[in-house]
Parts: sequence; C-alpha cells; structure tokens
Amino acid sequence: MGRGAVRQSTAGSDQKRCVAEELEAFELPGVGDEPMIVGNSPVAPAGPSIATGEPDLWCTYAAVRTLRWLDRVDSVPDVAATAANLVGRQNSDGGYSWSRGMASDAWATFYCTQALADLGVEVPRLDRTLAWLDSSWTDGAYAMMPGQAPDVWATHFSTRTVVELFRSDVPDRQRLLTWLSRLQTREGGLSWTPEHAATNGADTRACFYGVMAWRALRSGEPELAPPWNVPLLVEWIRAQQVAAGGFRFGAAASVPCMWATYRATATLEALGSGPRDRGSCLEWIMGLRNSAGAFVRWSGYDVADVWASFCAIGSLRALGGDLGAHTIPVVARVHELACSAGGFTYREPSEAGDALSTAAATLSSSPDHPDRSAWLRWLEGCRLPNEGGVMYMPARGSEIRCTLWALAAGAGQGDPVARGEIIEWLRELQNPDGGFGYWHGRGSDLVSTSAAVEILRLLDVAPERAVDVEGVLRFVAACRDGDTVAYRQVPGAPVTLRAGLQALRIRSHLGSQARAEATELLDRHRVNSGGFANEGARMPDLLSSYEAAATADRFGIDIDTGPMHRFLDRISVPQGTAWTPLAVAGGGQLAECLAQLLRRRFGGDPTELPALTLS
Repeated sequence: MGRGAVRQSTAGSDQKRCVAEELEAFELPGVGDEPMIVGNSPVAPAGPSIATGEPDLWCTYAAVRTLRWLDRVDSVPDVAATAANLVGRQNSDGGYSWSRGMASDAWATFYCTQALADLGVEVPRLDRTLAWLDSSWTDGAYAMMPGQAPDVWATHFSTRTVVELFRSDVPDRQRLLTWLSRLQTREGGLSWTPEHAATNGADTRACFYGVMAWRALRSGEPELAPPWNVPLLVEWIRAQQVAAGGFRFGAAASVPCMWATYRATATLEALGSGPRDRGSCLEWIMGLRNSAGAFVRWSGYDVADVWASFCAIGSLRALGGDLGAHTIPVVARVHELACSAGGFTYREPSEAGDALSTAAATLSSSPDHPDRSAWLRWLEGCRLPNEGGVMYMPARGSEIRCTLWALAAGAGQGDPVARGEIIEWLRELQNPDGGFGYWHGRGSDLVSTSAAVEILRLLDVAPERAVDVEGVLRFVAACRDGDTVAYRQVPGAPVTLRAGLQALRIRSHLGSQARAEATELLDRHRVNSGGFANEGARMPDLLSSYEAAATADRFGIDIDTGPMHRFLDRISVPQGTAWTPLAVAGGGQLAECLAQLLRRRFGGDPTELPALTLS
C-alpha cells in the first residue's frame, strides 16, 4: 500500500457536474418513467424523521466500494474529508469504532480500513491496528472485540483485514480452519458460531462471511481446500433462491432481498459455482431498478439507497453481468448521497433519518410537539421484511438498541402484530451462551442483553414467555468479576460502571434482589463534583450518569439533585451538550436527549427514566 499524504480528488463540484451531464445523456432500457412497484411489500418509512446530515460508516464503505467496483472511485466528491472522517474513528488502541468515543470493534475496523484502502489513502498506525486485532483472537477465531466470544461476522472482518489489507497472517491457520468447519449445519449451510450450527440455524450471510474468510486464507495458499462439505453447502445456498429469482436469508425469511442475493451469489462464485437459475436472478436484479436506473432492495420499496446499489453491483460482478450498463445511473445516485463534510449516508442527506436520533427527539420533546406523532409513525415504519426489530436506518438489519429506543419513545403502542414480531425476533436473536448481541449472529454483550430484557419490560411480557431466562442469567454471571459487585461488558473486558448497572437491572427484572448491590456500585463511581464515572470515580460522563440515574430510579435509590445539576452545567457547551466535561464539541441529538431527560428528572418530574443503553 502506498504511503504519503491523503490523495486529493479533483474539485467535487466539477465531478458532480460531469456525472449529471452523463446521466442526462443516459437512456435506461426497458424502464418507464415511473418506479417499478410490484406487490404489497413495505415501502420506506413515511413522514419526517431526524436527519443529522452526517456520514454513516456502513454507508461510506458501501459507497466507496461500489465506486471502486465501477472503476469510478476517483469521483468521490471530497476524498480528503471522507478519509479524515474514517481516520477520526480510530481509537488509541489501534482499532476503529462506529463513532468517536465508542469502543473499537472488528466491524468498524474492517469498514474504515477497507474504505481508506479503496480511496488510495494510507491506513495509519498499522502496527497498532494489527496488535488490536491479535488481542481479539480467542478460541481459534476472532471476536468482535477483545474478551468477547468469537462469531463469523467478526472472524470474516478481522481475517480479511489481517490477510488482504495488511498482508499478514492469522495467529493459527489450522485452528481457524477447524473453527470455520464447525459452522456447517447438518443441512449444509453455515451458521454464526459452532454453537449456533448445532441448532441448525444456517443463514446466507453467515455462509458469505465464512467462505470469504476461507478465501482470504487461500490467497496465500492457493491449494487450500474449503473446510466444509462443499456440494452440501452449495446446494443449501442454491435452495434459498426463490421462484422470482432473488435469494432470501434462509427458510424463515419471507421476502427475497438484494442483500441476501449479493451474499448468496458472491459466496457461490467464490466456491466456483452459481445459482440454479442465473437468468432469473439477473432478471430479478434488473427488475429492482427505479426509473433513474439505480437499485432498491425489495420489490415495492421506493428508495434507491446506498446498500441496494452496493449489493446489486456486487451481485452482477459475481454473476458475470455487464456493469457498464449501470455505471452512469449508479454513480449519479451515489453522488446524491454524499455528505457535505465528507463521507456518505444511505439516501439524500437531508432525508436520511435514523432511528436513534428520531427516537431521541421524540423522547426529549413535549407531548404536544407538532412532529411527535409523525416521528413515531416513521419509527413504526422502520421495520421491514424478515426481521421484526427496528433498524438503525431503513433497509438495514434490525438492531436491538434501536428497537429499545423506539419502544421507549412510544412506537408500536396499540399494534399487537408489531409487538408480537418483535418478541419473536428476540427469541431468534438470543445466542447459545444466553446473551444477546447488537444484531442477529453477533456475539453477546451486556448492552444488548440488558436492552433485550428492557424491551420485554416495555412490552409487558413475562421474560420466561419470550427468552431463555436461565441462559440470560448464565451470561450475566459470566460477565461478573468473581463475587464482587462488578461486571464486564463481555466476559474478558475491563470492569465498568455501565456494565454493572446493566447487569443489576437484568437481574432485578428476572427476580433477584439487587438494591444493596446497586447502592454499593453507585457509591463507588459517584464523582464528588457531580455525575458518575464509567471507570473509577474521577471523570464523569453523560452515558454513565444517565444510566446511574435510570438504575437509581429502578431501585428507588435517591441521588442528590445539586451534584447532578452541576454535572449537567459542566457538559453544556455552545454547540449543545457534550458527552464529558472535557469535550469541547456537542454530542448531537443523543446527548441532547439524555441531558434533557436528566434535567427534567432532577427538576422535579416524577416520571421514571427509561433504561436506555448505547455502550
């Protein structure tokens, strides 16, 4: 990889003008003036939402990779700003995070480093990133973060980062191949972990991640055979193609989608195979173009978002289709998704709402706010086929924290069907170790596990009717630091206040008496000048202070109002609300929401704080 300063693109305005001129001259064959709407599948959420206009990591990676596939990465509107946004997500430990200030994970590290490489930009501090990746190796595979159990998402991300990008090798190839081999279910597909495979829970996404990890290993060892029964694996993937031509995630999925189709076709191509019916698959993909020639994810969906074009172009590459016919409209659409400060979001930045920001605005608004009911409708519409939870952004996979925030804001009240689908989704989401992860197949952590239990509380569902309660308690116990009143976010992570608060709320809702432990934990992390610290008792932060207050409410523990007001005053900055007293910039809509809820609560509002979690 080349070294040196960030490579500059030509002026963004000139590039956009060139793309617009190309698009004006482009004629889309076989598509009329109106979008192709088929069937009764859900459409994008209706009504206003909170759009921050900020770039999203997943979207930025998908946009840059799509442009690279189309040999148009030099048209990224502002390479320097996009690269700076990606580099700014690197933590001192060498890994990268979803947003500044959050813990490093393999997901963010893969997307940031891959996008930087696609842009031709030097990836900084490679040695530190490699060391961080090595620290997440456990039990023969990679975990999403150090101390967590390994899963196929993380193993794919980290193996490819280590082998393809850094030209290094995994700590133990043979152990990794053995771990990958154990992902195969008796029906032939691959699952998220060997433990998931024992339940026969195969998924097209898991097949892709497992096979691409093997393919990365094979790049340095061309004769390396796949560690699975390949004919059985190929047959399982082929069986996910529906009559219309697209692919689904698995037998439980009701609707084929572009995401599943890309994962399936790319996996089959890597195994030297292809779909049962290549022609119908190509026809199905072509049928998901809108009138401008960009792609949507489902039949009937009405927004050509970034991941639909990413998956469509990826599928066409795997199928040997003609990419040239789609270059002009897809590049034009990707350019429409560029953010002014660099990077990309999923649709036009002014309309790119997300569930966390929209739920936060709803939670902190007054009951008579004119947009409140519209925000709730948008949140309720942020649930699309195949997964019952709420998505962070429409057409992405369901995410457990977003589901909690949406329900806490009031979404779904009076909709028993939606509530039932969320409960069923939680059942599917629970991992074999008893805990929950952010999304389907991701390793367990206490943030997600406490969110799952809180969701059941908000839905007024007895936990034993929806989840394996003994399994939840087993995972919580695995995160405990011996017999002390101290917990880790994942079993091998450092002890933190928020992990302890989340664990105690879980235990309380599942029947344990934990008030005395909560009092001890709060006293240990209370900062004399006001607020609560996640580690020790010196530097308070907003997330920890909010969870401390919400947990105190849950257990009926008093917190002095004076110190909390002093803390809230210290995090007030000209731009709004900061996450810590040392931060000079505002933390955006989520920080504003938590601070507003705290001000209300310590200003005399008797309403119990919702137990919201982020990290």
